[in-house]
Amino acid sequence: MTDHDAQSDGSVTDDRRTDLPVVPRKFLYPFVIVTTLFALWGFANDITNPLVRAFKEIFLISNAQSSLVQWAFYGGYATMAIPAALVIRKVSYKSGIIIGLLLYAIGALLTIPASLLMDFNIFLVGFYVLTFGLAFLETTANPYILSMGPRETATQRLNLAQAFNPIGSLTGMVVASTFILPGLQVSEFRDAQQKAHPEYATMLPSEVDGLITQTMVQHAEDQPEARQEMVAHDLSVVKTPYVVIAMVVLAMLVVFAVSKLPDTGGEEDEIAIMTLMKHLMTNWQYVGGVIAQAFYVGAQIMCWTFIIHYGMTLVGLSAAQAQNYNIVAMVIFLASRFICTFILKFLSPGLLLGILAVGGCLLTIGAIFVQGLPGLYCLIAVSACMSLMFPTIYGIALSGLTPNDAKLGSAGLIFAIVGGAFMPRYQGALIDGEGMTIAGQALESVRVSFFLPLICFVVIAIFGFAVYLFAGKQDSGHSSAKGATA
Repeated sequence: MTDHDAQSDGSVTDDRRTDLPVVPRKFLYPFVIVTTLFALWGFANDITNPLVRAFKEIFLISNAQSSLVQWAFYGGYATMAIPAALVIRKVSYKSGIIIGLLLYAIGALLTIPASLLMDFNIFLVGFYVLTFGLAFLETTANPYILSMGPRETATQRLNLAQAFNPIGSLTGMVVASTFILPGLQVSEFRDAQQKAHPEYATMLPSEVDGLITQTMVQHAEDQPEARQEMVAHDLSVVKTPYVVIAMVVLAMLVVFAVSKLPDTGGEEDEIAIMTLMKHLMTNWQYVGGVIAQAFYVGAQIMCWTFIIHYGMTLVGLSAAQAQNYNIVAMVIFLASRFICTFILKFLSPGLLLGILAVGGCLLTIGAIFVQGLPGLYCLIAVSACMSLMFPTIYGIALSGLTPNDAKLGSAGLIFAIVGGAFMPRYQGALIDGEGMTIAGQALESVRVSFFLPLICFVVIAIFGFAVYLFAGKQDSGHSSAKGATA
């Protein structure tokens, strides 16, 4: 391939891209079976997000403390991403998948002792171990999918596989909204307080939320035994779906163990970590991709985790009602990903990434400054802009790496998921703080907290447009070498 055929962001400038298969026939079965993993980690991500609010009320802790759920969950990615990549380089993609599924199941099953002992910290350990497994799965599956066909269609192929991630996410959200949140006795307590105080209907939702929280604290002090029974019941409700998914994951482990999967990674190559790291750190697309990915994951987790806080505090919805809006956001995300995957046939990935990031900025501004349901609608619509970002940043960053080097390069991008650990905790702290007045408009602390995802989208836009404007102008001698998807 010549420099006229492809840019270094993985896009093709002539008609060749539209003629090449996204998934060659010989890779169809491995592509399908590996794609199921994208739904599995999507389920884990989005059944866990609503627990930030649920644990706040079950354990009567602050928003910053409850956001430790995301700290543990996404911190597991940061801890295990690079070790997982090193292990996978020494074994195979298939072995990495099996290890990941096993750790996933173990972490999910730790919710059993956590529930029985009513210990928030054991839940955190379980989420931490679970994401050890997800780090193995994502570090393995993403470059494996990239390697299953022509380099020119790599970004399309990864976007297609990633399109099934929201299906798992949507399933997790539905389980949370129909089984977990409505089944919590703390939710029933909140509803009873609303009915017992008709004057709440004339107050701001943020004021009502604070009053009910105070009542919960007082109830725990006055009736500790009743409170303990409530907590035990609610943690049992939280535990059940994790036990079920652990069984599903173990079944998938058996399927992968007996399946024959092609080895496209060249694991026999010697590992020269320092040389590879030097190569990666001098590749601006890779470094920029890791940074952009950290900000993207942070934005995604903040928007999806705190949509419940937004709905309850600013619109006056129940937890289950607010979670239903999260489901709408995920449906939009899913539809947009398929649409954007099609658009990638005609637009450079960098250009489309930049355009969608600008859209994310504008909609986040709407969520901050627009009152009532229209502001919530803006927050929901942000999901349409986020749909393309993770796999596109991933594909751009790994462009030009050999299959074996892409395994360690992939680890940096999975490590970037640590953005989902740090940023929600900062946002939770902002929600616990005071509001502010901007341009004469008083903004509640929940609204102020969404300036964090706004900053994230600005960073992503800069990366996307930089790739579009400058990647094709640099010396792309690697474009004719065997790339991450050769």
